[in-house]
Amino acid sequence: MTDQLTQAYEDLLEGTYDCVDRIVLNAYFRSGHIAGGFRNWWRRVYGSDDNLDDAHLMRLAGRFSRRLRSYCEKQGIPVIDCKQGARKHEIARPYLPQESEFTGLFLVLVARASAPTWHVEQTKDGRIRNLERKYSYINHYYFHIMDPVWGHVTIRMAGHPPFGAQVILNGHEYVSRQAEKMGMTFNKTGNCFTDIIGHRNGQQAAVTRCSTSILGPTQTVEGPDLAQIAETVCSENIVGQLRQVCDRWLYSACLCFGLPLTEQQASGFQYSYSVFQMEYSHNLIFRNPGQLEACFQGMIDRTRTRLDIKRLKTIFGRKRRPFRHGGQKQPREEVVVERPTYDLTIFKVHFGAMTVKLYTKDRALLRAEAIVHNTKRLPYGRSLDTFPVIASHLSETLVRFLDQLVAVDQCALSDDEFDAVANPGQLGSHRTTGIDLNKPRVRAVLEAVVALAVLPNGFAASDVASKVREILDLSPTDYLPRHAAYDLRKLRGKQWLHRIGNSRRYQASSDGLRIMSALVLLRDKIIKPVLAGVGKPKRGPKPKNAHPVDDLYRQIQSLMRTLFLELGFAV
Repeated sequence: MTDQLTQAYEDLLEGTYDCVDRIVLNAYFRSGHIAGGFRNWWRRVYGSDDNLDDAHLMRLAGRFSRRLRSYCEKQGIPVIDCKQGARKHEIARPYLPQESEFTGLFLVLVARASAPTWHVEQTKDGRIRNLERKYSYINHYYFHIMDPVWGHVTIRMAGHPPFGAQVILNGHEYVSRQAEKMGMTFNKTGNCFTDIIGHRNGQQAAVTRCSTSILGPTQTVEGPDLAQIAETVCSENIVGQLRQVCDRWLYSACLCFGLPLTEQQASGFQYSYSVFQMEYSHNLIFRNPGQLEACFQGMIDRTRTRLDIKRLKTIFGRKRRPFRHGGQKQPREEVVVERPTYDLTIFKVHFGAMTVKLYTKDRALLRAEAIVHNTKRLPYGRSLDTFPVIASHLSETLVRFLDQLVAVDQCALSDDEFDAVANPGQLGSHRTTGIDLNKPRVRAVLEAVVALAVLPNGFAASDVASKVREILDLSPTDYLPRHAAYDLRKLRGKQWLHRIGNSRRYQASSDGLRIMSALVLLRDKIIKPVLAGVGKPKRGPKPKNAHPVDDLYRQIQSLMRTLFLELGFAV
């Protein structure tokens, strides 16, 4: 993965690597989600569907709970009932096995959540009139398992048939386990690899620091081998590994409590797998933690105003509060900076089912992450075979985000670019009108494009129209999407903007974004504030907590007053 952020800080980096982080797979019995298929499966298990009613369905769920709790009591495995909203990964942390060779189930958490269940409507003589699928709050069982290949694996399974499940894994733990098999010695502090020298086959080797999500003792890994192993998590071969770990535990360690192995085989119960969520990370390891903090905080400060971070809900022209429509949450569309702890800053961009974020991790690691919260929104399908394609899509999304972010942060104008802005542009065989920076509407369009530039999937003319109306405080009819499309055509004629494929969504080029950011910055942060204070020297003492930028403004304004006096220019 080559992006402009990595290239910008290349001299300060000790190394980089990419890896898939959190992976959530859906496991489902395909026939069990169709009324006819569920009745057919029930007949295979019990010989007929005469006893298919709500009472027997509840008994099946009760049998799951009783057998599970009885087994855990005999084996000494804790079973904990969780309250609503409990952080289950934090509850599981103290129970993680300390023995490196441990394999198997070590903890079960129980919590209630919504899931599809079957409800039977019968006639007076006991015949099935309707088999309806409804969502109900039922018990879900979280099986925490230590796997020899994937490390800590969590399987969430519904206690009611058709026993839908989710398998939660972490790509960094897979990398950690594979590195162990290669004979590397580890020293890992918390969830980050350190820069301690590692050993392999009795020889010292330089170590690249990297981050991982495994919770365990201190470990270190040899750098080049680690990067190569991390690449395999995105390859086509990993699909077979994912299918194997699901088959290894779902049937023998989870489903067996509700449906014994003999009934599974007799009824033909078999899970199919699909990708539900995925996180992809790009990690930059800095040599000096102080340089990392200065670079990251400086980037946030410089881009905060241009990306309109202060007005979170209105950056896309959305001023109404979140609501539910048809049982679905309103998609999040915002840019936000969060500080969950005093020493952690997270820069996030939410766009529907996707999120991209940039944050510091450990002392000297900067992590960029692309997350898809529901792969149903992607055009690649959700089957397990599309795993490498989805990972590639997240990698490309992350590259675009970082390129756009750096372009906004490090804006630039060439010597003749300012004079050429007003010249006509060329779009194919057609000439386009030049850009007149004296018009407020044009400046608002540039500001809107810069603010929307970091969206993972680009932006539409309607997004620009909403943003321009907000900047200029216009009514909904004063500036419509067709007006925005006309203004965007001018930017396309300058090659600052291009369409994404054959869609009606736009994306700014890196060079164009640097120019547009420079033009917005030149007027709003240089010309206006300097000229505004030239004619009115500030009186009184200097503020105690003045920002360094304010001090520079005062010095420039003082020099400008001297220059204007020399030139005979009245202000």
